[in-house]
Amino acid sequence: MVMTNMPKAAVLSDLIASLQTSLSILQKQDIQTAAKAIGQYVQGRDAAPIRLGDDCAAIPDGEGYLLLAAEGIWPQLVEQDPWFAGWCAIMVNISDVAAMGGVPIAVVDALWSKSPSKSKLLWEGMQAAAQAYGVPIVGGHTNCHSSYTGLAVSILGRSRSLITSFDAQPGDQLVMVVNLAGQYYGDYPFWNAATEADPGQLRAQLDLLPQLAETGLVHAGKDISMGGLAGTLLMLTEASGCGASLNLDQVPHPVEATWHKWLISFPSFGFLLSVPPENVAQVREMFVAQGLACESIGMVTSGSQVYWQHEGEQQLFWDLAWPFTGFGDRAKNGNDRTP
Repeated sequence: MVMTNMPKAAVLSDLIASLQTSLSILQKQDIQTAAKAIGQYVQGRDAAPIRLGDDCAAIPDGEGYLLLAAEGIWPQLVEQDPWFAGWCAIMVNISDVAAMGGVPIAVVDALWSKSPSKSKLLWEGMQAAAQAYGVPIVGGHTNCHSSYTGLAVSILGRSRSLITSFDAQPGDQLVMVVNLAGQYYGDYPFWNAATEADPGQLRAQLDLLPQLAETGLVHAGKDISMGGLAGTLLMLTEASGCGASLNLDQVPHPVEATWHKWLISFPSFGFLLSVPPENVAQVREMFVAQGLACESIGMVTSGSQVYWQHEGEQQLFWDLAWPFTGFGDRAKNGNDRTP
């Protein structure tokens, strides 16, 4: 469903201003510390370069790639709703692997709690998600004598063909795929389309991403992460050294959500794809057949500027001449400025 009752230019300006300074967007900029410390590439054991800054590190391995990723879970969520925090820890990692066109193999966790009883709901949430998605927890680190409660999870996956964040091309259509069959989880910016869903359907929907990777129908893609659609669009265009134009009128949108909340929400199952125009119909058919919303919401452009549009109005959301995460092909546009 698409929400069409969008306010005009003055309110669009207010929306952009509020999102630019939102915590979800500011936290994504913390990734710059990693880009500065590690760089854009590292050298693997076989001397093959491994490019950094994608949803997973893609490590060449035989005829395919090992995929490695990790997520630390929001401390407030861990304290206030440990079961859901445990579920999310598994789910968000699986989403990262799927975004790369991969299949998850196993996860490990690092858990700190103040007592064994304080860890119980975290474990129950992690186990529930691991069983629903069919991805085992195979080890990790546990400390039940900590002064705080914390959780991080790492995942290993494999892909034969990659969908990366680095290959979006000017002229591509931006395609958003999302499961709208859900509801918000409490007051959190989490659209929950997973915890009550049929596990078989969850797995079938995720299986579409490795299938899509092998078709070669898309140039690039990312999962819609905790920065929501707003942050994910910036990360995708920054990684590819491109700009974009986003048409808010076309964004699949639950009617009960405000635009500000929806654009920074993690949607359980959500991906942003960069698709050659001639392939959009075929890509859309794949996802709609599984009950998912799949719409073209804009275009990849040359340059470094990301614009938002509504009813003929166009306003600048971000200029990637200044880094967002710091990972990406800034040299493509001659973008060598620093904040």
